[in-house]
Amino acid sequence: MTQPTASRGSSYLIYVGTYTEPRNVPGANSQGIYVYRFDLADGTLTPVGVAPCDKNPSFLTLHPSGRYLYAVHEMDQFDGQPGGGVSAFALDPETGLPAPLNRQLSQGSIPCHVTTDGSGQHVLLANYVGGCVSMLPLEADGSLEPASDVAPHRSLDPNAPADKRSHAHQIIFDRSQRWAFSPDLGLDQVMVYQPDSATGRLMPQRERTVRVQAGAGPRHMDFHPNGRFAYLINELNGTLLAFELDPAAGALRELQTVSTLPEGYTGTPSCADIHVAPSGKFVYGSNRGHDSIVIFAIDQASGRLAYVGHESTQGRTPRNFAIDPTGAYLLAANQDTSTIVTFRIDPTTGALTPTGQVTDVPAPVCIKFHQLP
Repeated sequence: MTQPTASRGSSYLIYVGTYTEPRNVPGANSQGIYVYRFDLADGTLTPVGVAPCDKNPSFLTLHPSGRYLYAVHEMDQFDGQPGGGVSAFALDPETGLPAPLNRQLSQGSIPCHVTTDGSGQHVLLANYVGGCVSMLPLEADGSLEPASDVAPHRSLDPNAPADKRSHAHQIIFDRSQRWAFSPDLGLDQVMVYQPDSATGRLMPQRERTVRVQAGAGPRHMDFHPNGRFAYLINELNGTLLAFELDPAAGALRELQTVSTLPEGYTGTPSCADIHVAPSGKFVYGSNRGHDSIVIFAIDQASGRLAYVGHESTQGRTPRNFAIDPTGAYLLAANQDTSTIVTFRIDPTTGALTPTGQVTDVPAPVCIKFHQLP
């Protein structure tokens, strides 16, 4: 891939995490983390470069300063040790290209999500097979220290069968940055933490844990800009839940459950990702199998949802998608067809209109937007 210089301030960059060891993706040959320039005028993507990175650098997050990038290594063996890992990268201030700083063990197997706290002092990871979340301090230069805390997930049900295992699928802060929520697909629960930056401890809040329907498979969640509503997508039963959030108490109260699939669909549900538009007017969810984005309008007073429609992602297995910070475009990553498709968002209706796609990104898993300073 060529490496032209991205003009500063003129456009956003996107970073794309991929599978370097993909399963069931014919012809995929990823070299690591791919970087594109995104033009807000017309939604086009132009290659900037690739940061070589082995061992499935799948999910990504940016440091609040915009100077560093972090990637999980979605593996069960990493650097000769059991479990997965996480890498830190410094971003070139001119090109935005990532340069490796260091990497650490994730303290669990198959890490599948990563985030930072609002102060930029820690990275938090969800370990899918490891059934735990971990917290790693950051040095002043953005590099990673070994984990300061690891919290294993446990079922609230003392009679749960032995094969009901934890699969932590995400760790995400609410808008207040006080509470961290972790949907667990295996336990059908959303765990709540109150991370302590001073001590590097996760501080589980067991009394705030939320149970969902058995077999639902909670996967990802996102929060309304007003900080009062939260939305959870369930992988296994194809549903999306709306919650009222008490930001002072870190407590969720269920408001509504809706289907992510059209009436009459007979395929197997396999939801993946969820994002609330920056305007707070719409929430979007991805359906693998049906290969679509579902769209709901959000009632601003109650947080409840009204169905808008579905839009094909024009490819297979939309594992992840992202909305640009201005709310003008949605980018869908089709993992099994190695494409990223750009959609323009109608600001009034929330409907999606495809505007183009790139076909040179192997097995894309995660998209993150970033603007050069």
